[in-house]
Amino acid sequence: MARVAVDVGLAHLDRPFDYRVPAHLDADAVPGVRVRVRFAGRLVDGYLLARAEESAHAGRLAWVDKVVSAEPVLTAEVEQLCRAVADRYAGVLTDVLRLAVPPRHARVEAEKPRERRPGPDEIAPDRSGWAVYPRGDAFLDALAGGRAAHAVWQALPGEDWAARLAEAAAQTAASGRGALLVVPDQRDVERLQEACALLLGDDGVVALSADLGPAERYRRWLSVRRGAVRVVVGTRSAAFAPLSELGLLAVWDDGDDSHTEPRAPYPHVRDVLVLRAHRAGAALLVGGFARTAESQVLIGSRWASAIAADRAVVRERAPRVTAIGETDTQLARDPTARAARVPAVAFEAARAALGAGRPVLVQVPRAGYLPWLACASCRETARCRHCAGPLGLPRPGAGGGPGNSAGLPHCRWCGRAEPAFRCAGCGSRRLRAGVVGAGRTSEELGRAFPGVTVRSSGGGAPVLPTVAAEPSLVVATPGAEPAVEGGYGAALLLDGWAMLSRPDLKVAEETLRRWFAAAAAVVPHSDGGRVVVVADSSLPTVQALVRWDPAGHAEAELATRAEVGFPPAVRMAAVEGPPGAVAEVVDAVLAPDRAPSGVELLGPVEIDPPERPPGHGAGDEVRERALLRVPREYGRELSAVLAAAQAGRSARKAAEAVRVRLDPSEIG
Repeated sequence: MARVAVDVGLAHLDRPFDYRVPAHLDADAVPGVRVRVRFAGRLVDGYLLARAEESAHAGRLAWVDKVVSAEPVLTAEVEQLCRAVADRYAGVLTDVLRLAVPPRHARVEAEKPRERRPGPDEIAPDRSGWAVYPRGDAFLDALAGGRAAHAVWQALPGEDWAARLAEAAAQTAASGRGALLVVPDQRDVERLQEACALLLGDDGVVALSADLGPAERYRRWLSVRRGAVRVVVGTRSAAFAPLSELGLLAVWDDGDDSHTEPRAPYPHVRDVLVLRAHRAGAALLVGGFARTAESQVLIGSRWASAIAADRAVVRERAPRVTAIGETDTQLARDPTARAARVPAVAFEAARAALGAGRPVLVQVPRAGYLPWLACASCRETARCRHCAGPLGLPRPGAGGGPGNSAGLPHCRWCGRAEPAFRCAGCGSRRLRAGVVGAGRTSEELGRAFPGVTVRSSGGGAPVLPTVAAEPSLVVATPGAEPAVEGGYGAALLLDGWAMLSRPDLKVAEETLRRWFAAAAAVVPHSDGGRVVVVADSSLPTVQALVRWDPAGHAEAELATRAEVGFPPAVRMAAVEGPPGAVAEVVDAVLAPDRAPSGVELLGPVEIDPPERPPGHGAGDEVRERALLRVPREYGRELSAVLAAAQAGRSARKAAEAVRVRLDPSEIG
């Protein structure tokens, strides 16, 4: 008998099914192979999870129709991880298996297996880069000893983070265990792979990413599954790579949106690696120039320790950071500094860097229009007095929530109207709509600095991987900043008010993360490095950048979210879909016999309809979003109840789809 995970994708069928194995398939039907079985009268794919002598099913069992390949592609460890991820995000196992196991290529499977080289005894790890961090050597000792150390690493300004991760991976490989390193995008993959190859050789590391193409990706994935390499570098799908004898799991820049899977059940790499480290007894390293609130939770719960350099070292490595209005002298010299898009202090920093023969980085927000409301005085996001949700204007013809009136600002969470807004920060009663525009920055700077080369990266222009270490202006959108050998002479962080006014739960955290990433590419202040952030110096996020204090900002951010009931201080689920379907799921969750402890309902409120491709009509159907919030300790209960509610709708063959996302950020 074989226990099979059938690829049907229906929530009420999210469990293994037993099948009989014919004699001619007995040798090939081993755990982990792909099989074809009959389910509801049709042939479907599946994975053989286990073999057993007897089945608990009292009825007649169907037969396994075919073993697609004798290659066991699904390991028991990865299958259990996928089950844990599905349960964590109220999803279905088969959806997670699609993320974990790439499609099969028969020709690739028939190729000669890749041999492992070099062996662990040939690796001489370099530990010098971690010596500047007080707990760095202790972490490497734990990797060498095979201990499950958990750490959140605060990289220094200008740190070669790829070299540090490569050193940790080499230390792990030298102990005979595997290392899995996950980064946000292909540029980071290439940089980290090159750093690992310098220590381990080209055959000692393999990179997994979607840009490889199906055949090459499957070839490399098979080399990992067959144990040919011990170190894997990749993007988010690599978090499920079938490495054996795991010793280290690492994620760089865990606040990057690329780490969140856009397909159901929408897992985040950091959470996947935390689950995997816990189950496999492996070490975990969460690194970045900034620190997220989720990482702060790991430190606050004492599940992880902080690896950070002393303040004296941070001050020595960091560039000088200048904000707008930090001194009376600055405002006296430039009275229009608060209103100017590029104030005089920014021009001075750029001229000094260009004069020293170094390039200047100019970071600008992505162009576009974002429909949100902010305080007209301090530009903080306008929030509801009842639930702290963001305020917005109703769409034409949209219905209102509780107590709502046409044309009045309303809460995007609970739907209440806000006829008498008052800013909690400055007390202003005036509102403004937010518009982010950066279209003419390159042209404006080109006229301001005649004779200086102006390059663009991102925001419609191709993303440049590197630029030459020569005088030039590099205009880049967040995340598209090119690397430069030796570092930039200065960085101008424009439109800070726009970065901080976006209607997002993680707006302050995300803004600081983008600023730190740009500022970390600037040479130290002792070499003339300058960073000018065009934002009010009194803002807490700006102060965290000026002091280079990501840890303090993460602590304050987590405390603020706990005060107003935002994730990760609580667990929250967003239920989106047609009104009737949303109400059905919410009613099932709030039923007296199954409601999680302390559950709270916010909304539902109407949301913008999904976009339709050209020629498919307007996306004008009514859609709603309801938020379910519980204390963090009852998060598992919420996930289980949501999964049960979805299973009930699936069993009744409900026609209207509902999207369930755990701890979403775009509802802020």
